[in-house]
This record gives sequence, C-alpha cells and structure tokens, in this order.
Amino acid sequence: MQEMRGNDMTRMQTTYTKTAVPELMKKFGLKNRMEVPKIEKVVLNIGFGKLVSGKTGEEEKKVKEEVLQDLSLITGQRPSWTLSHKAIAGFKLREKVAIGAKVTLRGPRMYDFLERLVNVVLPRSRDFRGILLKTFDQKGNLNMGVREMIFFPEILPEKVRVPLSLEITVTTSAKTREQGIELLRLIGFPLE
Repeated sequence: MQEMRGNDMTRMQTTYTKTAVPELMKKFGLKNRMEVPKIEKVVLNIGFGKLVSGKTGEEEKKVKEEVLQDLSLITGQRPSWTLSHKAIAGFKLREKVAIGAKVTLRGPRMYDFLERLVNVVLPRSRDFRGILLKTFDQKGNLNMGVREMIFFPEILPEKVRVPLSLEITVTTSAKTREQGIELLRLIGFPLE
C-alpha cells in the first residue's frame, strides 16, 4: 500500500472538500465550514471466538495468526487484540483471552480504505444493492458488515481456510442521522 505525502488527496477527500462541504452547508443551513460533518475514523472489527474454542493451542495460534495477517493486509496497519472481559462457562470462555482483533484507521489510510471499500469491495460482494439506511445510528455513524473478507483484493481466496466476516464502523462528526446519511451519500457511498 502506498503512503500519501504532501497534498496528495484521494478522490473521496477531493469530493468532500469541493462538493460535499458546500452542499451540506446549504442543505442544513450551517454558517461555518467547521460545523460541517466529516468522517472521523473507521474501525474494523473481526471476531474469531467460535473458531478457536475447542482447538488445541497450536491450531488456535494458527487461526489467530491468519486473522491478524489478513486484517493487516486489508488495512495496512497492525491490528490489536480484543480480549474477553469475564469468564462464561457456557461459551467455554476464560477471562482476558483474545476473541477478536480490531483496527482503527484515521487520516490518509482511512480514506484509502474507504475508497477501496466503496469502489472495489462492495461491488464485488454478492447481491449488493446498496448500503441499507437502517445501518445508520442516531448520530449518523454507519455500522455495516462484510460477509466474507475474500471480497478484498488483497486476500487470496485459495489461501483462506475459514471464511470470516468483518464489521466496519464509519464514525462521523454528524449531529443527526440525516446529516450522516447525506455526508456519506455526497462523498460517493452507494446507499439504497
């Protein structure tokens, strides 16, 4: 993945500054450019608790390594572990055991990831007709899932032993749900 330098802006960033900001100011009656909602961060989360339960230490380690490698290939950044908070006997879960991994993207890497998500990954996924509006919360943040990580071009399908799904959260500075929906629509997200 290429690192951005200087004033290199992705197409999405250019669309935001030149088209979305004036449009949002006009539509919502905002007086100052600083009031205009923007994308703050993107969090990718993957859970593999079910995969590692009941496996030996070596098999568990292999699954975790694969997940970390795939997630770092997709994002260009090393993921961190998500640990269990308490022990639950019914799920064969002990306290402070790694049950998932997450990555928080900001700045150029975030825009690069979103660019690939919108233009490559979502069109490649099966039966995709647009992002559902019900996936937005009341603050205008988008929470969506990608059923299989093999839709990302960095992942080789023949090397994937266990298909895992990925949760993606796009956090915006929008104050209302309508502002968040309009922001993502204007910068090119394929909404229903």
